[in-house]
Amino acid sequence: MKAAAWPMRRAVDAVRNGGVIAYPTEAIYGLGCDPLEYEAVNRIFDLKGRDIKKGLILIAARVEQLLPFMARLPDPVMKKLEASWPGPVTWVVPAAPSLPFWLSGGRDTLAVRVTAHALTRQLCEACDMALVSTSANQSGQSPARSALQVRATFGDKLDYVLNGELGGLKKPTEIRDASTGKVLRAG
Repeated sequence: MKAAAWPMRRAVDAVRNGGVIAYPTEAIYGLGCDPLEYEAVNRIFDLKGRDIKKGLILIAARVEQLLPFMARLPDPVMKKLEASWPGPVTWVVPAAPSLPFWLSGGRDTLAVRVTAHALTRQLCEACDMALVSTSANQSGQSPARSALQVRATFGDKLDYVLNGELGGLKKPTEIRDASTGKVLRAG
């Protein structure tokens, strides 16, 4: 699925101007922004009523977009990640030493994924960056599974909602620890 030019342009403009958007992913709608824009990331925490100590996931269209946020991984670990991507597996990896605290929740790790969702990949490519990706819901509530649910939850508090179909998953993506392979959240 490919977005029409003007909706994609509006989403990209919102991200590049420090805004918060919603977009479809493999299983749910996500809230996203430029991960280096503290004000935008903080807005997401406020919108969700989420504690900044929980950290966030970064998604990308390709692994190169994630590398600035990750510590250098041993080749066998990197090969394991790349073998699962693009795909619905989120990996918790050692964070780059310069990673902003608002992305990791103050931990020395970060959750990352190269998405297989065509529209979201297109969004990351058009923005030319990895994006924050957290479920579009208020903390403790069920994640939105449609643009309509996103609008019902957040009203006009978002800068843009990129409408599109979800991927085929029924639950949010699996999360694994990159160093041990242990499943931290089943998909």
